[in-house]
Amino acid sequence: MAPAVSLAAARSLSAVVLSSSSSSSTARRRSAFLPLASQSTSLRSVRAISGRTSGFAPQLVSQSKGSLTRVRCEATVAEKEAPVEKYEYQAEVSRLLDLIVHSLYSHKEVFLRELISNASDALDKLRFLSVTDPSLMDVNPNLDIRIKTDSDAGTITITDTGIGMTREELVESLGTIAQSGTAKFMKALKESKENNAADNNLIGQFGVGFYSAFLVAEKVTVSTKSAKSDKQYVWEGEADTSVYTIREETDLDKLLPRGTVITLHLKADDKFEYADAVRIQNLVKNYSQFISFPIYTWQEKSQTKEVDDDGEEVKEEEVKEGADEEKKEYKKKKSITEKYWDWELANDTKPIWMRSPKEVSKEEYNAFCKSTFKEFIDPQAYTHFTTEGEIEFRSLLFIPGMAPFNTDEMLGAKTKNIRLYVKRVFISDEFDGELFPRYLGFVKGVVDSNDLPLNVSREILQESRIVRIMKRRLVRKTFDMIDEIANRENKEDYKTFWTSFGKNLKLGCIEDSGNHKRLGPLLRFHSNKHEEDLISLDQYVEGMKPDQKAIYYLAADTIKSAKSAPFLEELVKRDLEVLFLVEPVDEVALTNLKEHKEKKFVDISREDLELGGAEDEEKEKEVEKEYKELCDWMKRNLGDKVAKVQISKRISSSPCVLVSGKFGWSANMERIMKAQTLGDTSQMDFMRGQRILEINPNHPIVQDLKHTSKSNPQSAQSKQMLDLLYETALLSSGYTPESPAEFGAKVYEMMSLALAGKSESAIEEPSTGDAEVIEASEVITENDPWKS
Repeated sequence: MAPAVSLAAARSLSAVVLSSSSSSSTARRRSAFLPLASQSTSLRSVRAISGRTSGFAPQLVSQSKGSLTRVRCEATVAEKEAPVEKYEYQAEVSRLLDLIVHSLYSHKEVFLRELISNASDALDKLRFLSVTDPSLMDVNPNLDIRIKTDSDAGTITITDTGIGMTREELVESLGTIAQSGTAKFMKALKESKENNAADNNLIGQFGVGFYSAFLVAEKVTVSTKSAKSDKQYVWEGEADTSVYTIREETDLDKLLPRGTVITLHLKADDKFEYADAVRIQNLVKNYSQFISFPIYTWQEKSQTKEVDDDGEEVKEEEVKEGADEEKKEYKKKKSITEKYWDWELANDTKPIWMRSPKEVSKEEYNAFCKSTFKEFIDPQAYTHFTTEGEIEFRSLLFIPGMAPFNTDEMLGAKTKNIRLYVKRVFISDEFDGELFPRYLGFVKGVVDSNDLPLNVSREILQESRIVRIMKRRLVRKTFDMIDEIANRENKEDYKTFWTSFGKNLKLGCIEDSGNHKRLGPLLRFHSNKHEEDLISLDQYVEGMKPDQKAIYYLAADTIKSAKSAPFLEELVKRDLEVLFLVEPVDEVALTNLKEHKEKKFVDISREDLELGGAEDEEKEKEVEKEYKELCDWMKRNLGDKVAKVQISKRISSSPCVLVSGKFGWSANMERIMKAQTLGDTSQMDFMRGQRILEINPNHPIVQDLKHTSKSNPQSAQSKQMLDLLYETALLSSGYTPESPAEFGAKVYEMMSLALAGKSESAIEEPSTGDAEVIEASEVITENDPWKS
């Protein structure tokens, strides 16, 4: 339809016809603001108006509205083609495509998701409008989407039977960047009092989804017939130009009853991948499986037919009628396979999370988890909920029945366990902590939001406030699932969960300080009173002594080594329970957790261990005063190997023990850090701090060393005995001697001495009677190996 000519435009037209020089300069000035293609069009139009070019009627109108430049060129009456109107985009296409490729979309394949979403919106609009105007459905009652590929031509055709568009809507929606007809339609629905209660599920709101077609197409053709118009219009645009054309459809074979046909002429590099029917069907199932309208794809199929030896098809009725043997023998037949093309439904699965939880059985949930996330066994727990209020979204979460075989998959930075949908349109399953923290990466499920924009990439989702709110609620629901497993009557259920995902919760103590109160009750450990079974921190606190002020723990590599550690001696004697931390992450987890129910965690292998018993303080002071000279002598001879030597409160049967400083690494942590592949050994001495040697004043070896150091402080024998005592304490406390070979040589020497003494006693064969017991400090042999 020719646009109305304003008075100002008519005057401008007269001025152009009267003065060719003036018109030429005017054309140059106008074309200076246009791309090259528009400039040439503008100049040709001016020549046609001035009468310099034949074949065009002087009915051309140039109208400028905002930044929209429209030039209409009508052919002569003899030509049968419909007039073509050429428009210029309100934004430069090259910049738009650059924005789409690098900011809005991470993958090319999302173009199909966007176009299907637009088609779904068109069908939704028709459905809403048909409630008040049923006649809109008369020409075609079917509401569906059909996608057909042509590998030879390199095209993809997407057809919907939706509301369609008029010429004005084509200009407004496809000629204006970020102009969304869906957004306007939703706004009109909200403003209408009659439709306030309508449940609209329209998807696109930003108007850039259509332009994702240029990710794979060099040319796009849109043929559309509005349900409110009698004419059908064709929109055409190319990726490397800044103009597009609109014309009326005159080909009777291409006329539509209603709806839109989008034809993508694929780029040479994308023809092989996206002109494949199977590839398109897989994309539909991945991104648009849960669209509420049927989506059909044009697929190649095969069927088996029975034919006789002559190649003619044998009808089933003829075989049944051939009762006699001769006829049966005559009707010898063989099977052949024929291929043909037909429409196939691609989205036959309904979204289970859109249904009410009361209507879905446990078997359906289990089947959905297995089919969607390729699981082999039923999930341990699931939760299906809807969140309303500040934001609205639906979610269905599962705790898998077993951990993945690959640990990196469970604790990796990126997992594909959460599928994000926006109004049932798949967005992404690649997240790096946006929806779930890393330690809960084992949780699988779907999240369907009505508030998130569809046309965004993962990078934009990282900064979304809506996503942060969703994350908090999803984490809370996950903890509710874990609590439900922990509180079941069958305790084996939580034991199974802990075996699979216990390390994840310990990692959460390190990474998620905001959920320490939720994580604490879920932790499980072995202890000196529960070597076989696991104990929770709540059970530990309930079984604490009345005067106990802390939760004691010891880190070791195995339960066996923890049981035999000298640090436990006094605590076991007092019937105190000690947690055994036997996994590398345990010690760091409890260090970050700090306390549980106002009870602090205390490592019994560190200095300043308080076990109570204030009534023995005077006795302890007397012992410290008595052994002060020995402690000073030991410190002088050990030098920088230890920070100090003191009387121990934690050992009762061992002669001594080495404990770590308050801020240094424990023996277990030092062993772990040494084993790191990329560990920095240059920082090892600084981080591990200085050790403290604690001695047991009641042990005979310490008493003998006290006697010899006092009688002969410079004795080499005493110094060598001290070195051996220190290195033995290193081993028993979990440390590694600096020179294992030298330590082994000293042990061998002691073994030789013991064997030599045993041989001498056997030769002497003392007389019968009670043997005289001699204190170790009084034994002096002539061949003393410790004597220099």
